[in-house]
Amino acid sequence: MSTSDPRDELVSHLPAMRAFALSLTRNGATADDMVQDTVVKAWTNIEKFQVGTNMRAWLFTILRNTYYSSRRKANREVADVDGAFTDRLSVKPDHDGKLQMADFKDAFEQLPDEQREALVLVGASGFSYEEAADMCGVAIGTIKSRINRGRAHLADLLEHDDETAMELTDAATMAVVVDSGPVTR
Repeated sequence: MSTSDPRDELVSHLPAMRAFALSLTRNGATADDMVQDTVVKAWTNIEKFQVGTNMRAWLFTILRNTYYSSRRKANREVADVDGAFTDRLSVKPDHDGKLQMADFKDAFEQLPDEQREALVLVGASGFSYEEAADMCGVAIGTIKSRINRGRAHLADLLEHDDETAMELTDAATMAVVVDSGPVTR
């Protein structure tokens, strides 16, 4: 059953895919989810299907791989029906980060425009010093100087010194305040 667009053939295989998924999972809802995942994967990767080959075999391979991937993931998860594990977990309160972020935002807004711009380009956006210098129309040394002065000014405003523990966990924020160069993507 070969057509010009292989997507047209997908629908004809849905009943067989559901039966296969049902035989693997032995659960109707899970089988339906797996068929849906398979169709999405097939649709988004349709350019990898070779026209003229067996569409059903290709779809079943995707479905089978999806099933076994979900099984491996489930094996890594820990069942905690009675909450024994979760009762022992603790999480830092959300408000601490929000308060620190508010302090950081206030301090950041007090920086001169040039320093703020340089920190955002290199620290938060991940551009290299060269790219930031080109964007701003200045020398690389000027960008580096603005970043160093901006970081020092932020440290003063936040009353941060080398011994003070940083609890900001956002990578972009850390890159702005810590002298570690541009953020890598």
